[in-house]
Amino acid sequence: MSENDKTTHFGYQTVGEDQKSGLVQGVFTRVASKYDVMNDLMSMGVHRVWKDAMMDWLAPRPGQRLLDVAGGTGDVSFRFLKRAGAGAHATVLDLTESMLIEGQKRAEAENMAHVLDWLVGDAMALPFADNSFDVYTISFGIRNVTRIEDALSEAYRVLRPGGRLMVLEFSQLPVDGLQKLYDLYSFNVIPVMGQIVANDRDSYQYLVESIRRFPDQDRFADMIVAAGFGQVKYRNLSMGIAALHSGWKI
Repeated sequence: MSENDKTTHFGYQTVGEDQKSGLVQGVFTRVASKYDVMNDLMSMGVHRVWKDAMMDWLAPRPGQRLLDVAGGTGDVSFRFLKRAGAGAHATVLDLTESMLIEGQKRAEAENMAHVLDWLVGDAMALPFADNSFDVYTISFGIRNVTRIEDALSEAYRVLRPGGRLMVLEFSQLPVDGLQKLYDLYSFNVIPVMGQIVANDRDSYQYLVESIRRFPDQDRFADMIVAAGFGQVKYRNLSMGIAALHSGWKI
């Protein structure tokens, strides 16, 4: 089988592996200007609590270098820099340039310009040398990667020995009844909200579908272990609507 014959999923569609990055880039190009507003509406602001919980567990320290992959409009990087203090630096990398442009418009970006870089790049082929960063984060982005295993391998490569991986991603509720209620909300409310606010139902339909296709907490933790990370753990947030995964380069 040639490379172009390999398939993956784009939501509930089956597409060629060579097509998915372009399709994902199209989604985030279309929603970039409304991305932060929609995050607040869809989660009723809870995504901010989840990102704060991520920082609580991560416990940034002075002098650390962060690579924030699929960092979009900079939410996680801004939080990291505020907590890390003197000497810290963050690089926001995203596949979609328009997301980075929206992030650079934010007030935090101007205040932190001397310790913050913005770069277009692919999670599966990071443009950095081995052992370059102390921390690697990816928030609500890894489910959009064509080959998750490749992204985790790249994360391991660019982290310094003793460096930390932290992933924040939508996940699965462990109680069937609650998962069904959440599915009803996701499939019936979020695409309609996307149509009203962002004039784009299809992109938010994909985002909902992509959440359902992502591995559950234990399966994803196993993937992190397979990439070489040690001390792999996860914590459920909001009963499992999202989960935080942590691992260390050993």
